[in-house]
Amino acid sequence: MKDHTKSQDLFAVARTLLPGGVSSPVRSFRSVGGDPLVMERASGSRIFDVDGNSYIDYVMSYGPMLFGHAPAVVTEAIARAAAGGTSFGATSPGEIALARRIVGLVPSVDRVRFVSSGTEAVMSAIRVSRGFTGRTRVIKFDGCYHGHSDGLLAKAGSGLATHDLPDSAGVPSALTAETVTLPFNNVDLFDAALRAHKGAVACVIVEPVPANMGVVLPKPGFLEAVRDLTTKAGAVLIFDEVITGFRLAPGGAQELLGIAPDMTTMGKIIGGGLPLAAFGGRAEIMDLVSPVGPVYQAGTLSGNPVAVAAGTAVLDLIAGTPNLYRDLEAKAARLAEAARESAERRHIPLTVTTIGSLLTLFFTDRPVTDYASARASDTARFARFFRAALEAGISFAPSQFEAAFVSAAHTGDDIEATAAVIDEALGAE
Repeated sequence: MKDHTKSQDLFAVARTLLPGGVSSPVRSFRSVGGDPLVMERASGSRIFDVDGNSYIDYVMSYGPMLFGHAPAVVTEAIARAAAGGTSFGATSPGEIALARRIVGLVPSVDRVRFVSSGTEAVMSAIRVSRGFTGRTRVIKFDGCYHGHSDGLLAKAGSGLATHDLPDSAGVPSALTAETVTLPFNNVDLFDAALRAHKGAVACVIVEPVPANMGVVLPKPGFLEAVRDLTTKAGAVLIFDEVITGFRLAPGGAQELLGIAPDMTTMGKIIGGGLPLAAFGGRAEIMDLVSPVGPVYQAGTLSGNPVAVAAGTAVLDLIAGTPNLYRDLEAKAARLAEAARESAERRHIPLTVTTIGSLLTLFFTDRPVTDYASARASDTARFARFFRAALEAGISFAPSQFEAAFVSAAHTGDDIEATAAVIDEALGAE
C-alpha cells in the first residue's frame, strides 16, 4: 500500500481553508471515495504526490497537457516571457502572433478575442450571438458542459454530473428560463425545438464531441443536421472546442469532422497549461465585439504575454511533430482494446468510447450515445476501478463522467503498464 500520510495531513488543513478542500469540485474524490491526493510536481507522463508516490497521469490537468507535463520548450518560453513582464494591460506582439496562428488553423475563425477561461469564452460567445441576432434563447444539449456561468448550468456535465446535481443552487430560474436543453444525438427533438421556439433562438451551443459526460461520439449525420437546421433558423451555431480544440486535429473537431460553426470557443491547449482561452468566429459576428461594436467584453489579464507565449510554444510543437495525431490515436486505441478484452474475459459490463486521444470507460453494457445512457453507468464499480488503478500507480480522473487524456509524453511502456493495471483494476471488488 502506498503511504499517503502527508497528503491526508495537508488535505485536512485544506478543508479548513477551501470549500471541500479543493478549488474545483471534481477534485474532491467525493464520487469515488477516500481523500484526494495532494500533488507536488509533474513531468512528462507522470505526476508526483507530496508523499513521493509516482503515477502515470491520464488527467493531464483535464486536457491542456497535449505534450505531457512541463515540456522544456513550453517552460522555457514561459520563463522568457515572464522575464519581460507578466502583464502589460496592452496589446503585445505575442498576442498578435498567437491570434494569427489560431485564425490560420481553425477553419471557421476570422477574428479571435482572448479571455482567461473556457467559462468566460462561452459566456462571451453567447452574449455576442445575442447581440448579432437580437434574440435571447439558447439551446444546449444535456450533459454538455460549457462552464459555470449561470444560464448554462442546466443539465450540464462535468462536476454537476459527478456530484449528481441537475442544476446549481444560487442560479435564479429567470436566468435559466432562456436555456432550452435537449438530448444529444436526437435530430427530431432538435428540429421540433427550433420550430417551437421559432424566431427566438439566438444560438445553439454544443461540444462537437462531448467529453464532459465522458466521451460521447456524435452519430453520423447529427452535427450536419444541427448545422443545417441552425442556419435555416437564423441562429448562431457555437462549437465549444475548449477540450477538442487542437486535440483532435490542428483545427479541432470541426476540421476532423468537416463542419464549420459560426463561432468557436477554445481553451486548455491554447494556453499551454496557463489560464488562457478564446472565442472567435465569422468577421461579421466578431466585429460586434467592443470596441468595434456594441457588445461589451473585457478582461484585465486577457491575452497576457506569459500565457500567449506558452500557447504559441504548444502550437509550435504541434506543427513540428510529424504523425502526432496518428500516434496519439494509436495509444488511446491500445488502452481501449486492453480494457475491452479484459472486461469481456471477466464478464464485466463495459463500453469504451474513444476518439483521437480521448477515451472513457463506461461501466455499462449498452452503447453510450447521450447523457441518459452515460448516467446509466455503474458508478460504484467505476469507483472501485479508480481506487485500484490509483493504488497501482495510474491516475485517471476521479469521475465516471470525465475523459482520459493521452499525451505525446506517454511512452509505449507507459501504455503497456497502464493496460496491465486496467486488467487488474477491472477485477477489483
